[in-house]
Amino acid sequence: MKSSKCKMWFETARPKTLPLAIASIVTGSALAYHHQHFNGMVALLALLTATLLQIVSNFANDYGDHIKGSDTEERIGPLRGIQQGVISFAQLRIGLILVTAASMVSGLALIFVACQTWNDVIAFALLGVLAIIASITYTVGKKPYGYMGLGDLSVFIFFGLLGVGGTYYLQAHQVSSSMFLPAMMSGFLAVAVLNINNLRDVEQDKKAGKNTLIVRIGAKYGCYYHVVLLALAAICALVFAVNHFKHWYSFLFVVILPLLVKHAIFVLRHKQALELRPMLAQMAKLALLFNIIFSLGLCFA
Repeated sequence: MKSSKCKMWFETARPKTLPLAIASIVTGSALAYHHQHFNGMVALLALLTATLLQIVSNFANDYGDHIKGSDTEERIGPLRGIQQGVISFAQLRIGLILVTAASMVSGLALIFVACQTWNDVIAFALLGVLAIIASITYTVGKKPYGYMGLGDLSVFIFFGLLGVGGTYYLQAHQVSSSMFLPAMMSGFLAVAVLNINNLRDVEQDKKAGKNTLIVRIGAKYGCYYHVVLLALAAICALVFAVNHFKHWYSFLFVVILPLLVKHAIFVLRHKQALELRPMLAQMAKLALLFNIIFSLGLCFA
């Protein structure tokens, strides 16, 4: 029973989504390395903080969906611990509080190590608080923004612009125009992961009144939207590479492009929820792999 409960807590943390947090930190740190500003301790603390915030979001997602009755036995994705009765509602709340506290401690350590001015301390402390609030209020509260179709925008900002840009700034202590295309690339790939999740759950979300972007535009256009996200990510990477890379081996990320095309074709041809179920883990892995190989190109350059 104890082993089963540990497994349920592990599943509730949703390890398949953690590549989202890892990818943006890897890319931001590679940018810092590219500009000769890499700081290993800052990168490590940023990685820990981002991962904990992702777990906060995942715990809060289950917590909020349980309150609103969104996660039922009709769920296409894997049943969580609270759905199976292995984890109680009270236990999940305590788990959410503990992992939130851990993310705050990690975030404060990151600020202490990385920030050099009081302006930076205040700015990143506020961003940290905002990130925690955003992680929780996605599905928790009277008007969770995830139920209003704003999840895509939030993911693009936190896993793209802030994830990559913030990681770069904390190591370089300056803003560079070169960070925006990689940040957008990472953001579009992260939104693609969320989009697969929303495509898979569209019918259940519709019944529960969870008006994700896919519920609003429909599964058909959601598949087209998915292709656009992947195309935009690829374009951002290619435009950056053409302007900043000088050696052929920095373009190794292009070997991932056929995999993105293959994934996009599958999504266009298979619109049923059960068929899309394995695509969530695949998209998360592709996003991480693309970011890693792109980051290696940055380091080689």
